[in-house]
Amino acid sequence: MHASALGFIAISVCAGAVRYSVPCFAMPADQQSQQTAGSSAVSRQIGAIKSIDGTVITLAPDSGQEMKITVQPTTRIVRIAPGEKDLKNATPIQLQDLQIGDRILVAGKPLEGDQPLPASTVVVMKHSDLEARHQQDLQDWQRRGVDGLATAVDASAGTVTISVRSKSVVIHSWKSTVTRRYAPDSVKFDDAKPGTLAEVHPGDQVRARGERSADGGEVTAEEIVSGSFRNIAGTVNSADASSSTLSVHDLLSKKTVTVKITQDSQLHQLPPEVAQRFAARLKRTAMGGPTGAGAGSDSATNGQSARPAGASGASGASGQEAGEGGAARRPGGAADLQQMLSRLPAVSLNDLHKGDAVIILSTEGTAGVGTAITLLSGVEPILQAAPNASGASILTPWSLSAPSGDTGGP
Repeated sequence: MHASALGFIAISVCAGAVRYSVPCFAMPADQQSQQTAGSSAVSRQIGAIKSIDGTVITLAPDSGQEMKITVQPTTRIVRIAPGEKDLKNATPIQLQDLQIGDRILVAGKPLEGDQPLPASTVVVMKHSDLEARHQQDLQDWQRRGVDGLATAVDASAGTVTISVRSKSVVIHSWKSTVTRRYAPDSVKFDDAKPGTLAEVHPGDQVRARGERSADGGEVTAEEIVSGSFRNIAGTVNSADASSSTLSVHDLLSKKTVTVKITQDSQLHQLPPEVAQRFAARLKRTAMGGPTGAGAGSDSATNGQSARPAGASGASGASGQEAGEGGAARRPGGAADLQQMLSRLPAVSLNDLHKGDAVIILSTEGTAGVGTAITLLSGVEPILQAAPNASGASILTPWSLSAPSGDTGGP
């Protein structure tokens, strides 16, 4: 669905989506010397193959317009596996082995005018390899991941404390820890940028992957992702399809807020019976009963692995049981709404009307207008069960493009 990281350590180029966590690989020594001798004459392009016509490849680069690449009889084509840090294990392949969707790095000396770039070297990461790696990463994020709201940050000590199901978890970062930050007005994890712990503030959503202590109270993080998001629970004032915006009366702030709806926003309708069941859990939680759906999220509660999103709700090797409405139930916990989002009926902006109850997770946005990440309608029972609008906390940003959620990323 998204691109992977591919680039040269030697020239500090790492392009594509961060969700695959694919390290860059080093340029071979012979290419490094060529670059030093005439770096201005060599063009390097990274992107995905859009089409192949004979010996001409149409490349959709990570930035800029599409371009044509010509493969010559002398062009060196090698395949590299995701996760490799250099080309020593690269395997020579042929032009006919390339397919649409493969990620390539092309090096060559450009010709004058708009002529295709003649490739001297093509380094390939196969789309199938990237998808397999992505599935491994997704499962690892579910198995060793933890997420919650930041309650304290000590950048000098390299720690972030988050609240997970009412329990404090301390995340430790090191020099080798990869830290990323969601873009302020983007719903895509692929747009997350390299960040620092100093950018994390109490109330931010934080997700980390790494080794957990025996009691689950500490995590030695390999990766940390954070972002500032807004939870909105209220009723629709108006929906404007022409401007792709939704006006909502927020029950918590008692103010009218506006959110943008994009093609990447997920809009779903919660079936009445499922909404009633989640509402019942919220009521039990308010009365001091078992943790409810809105109490937070944790990708690996009690050390058990969570079922990948979209998987069947039936019990299996992961130790999960079938939950209501197809939601996956974690051992000892309530059904996880995050894991059933992709199976809920989709709705459009035109399906929303004045007075409809909605729960929205949006970006922090700019000028007071955020972009919807996830929107749930049909949530009247949940809002009635959570008059303080705490029902909005059942949504987290990881539902869109993170291992605990959809379709994709961390």
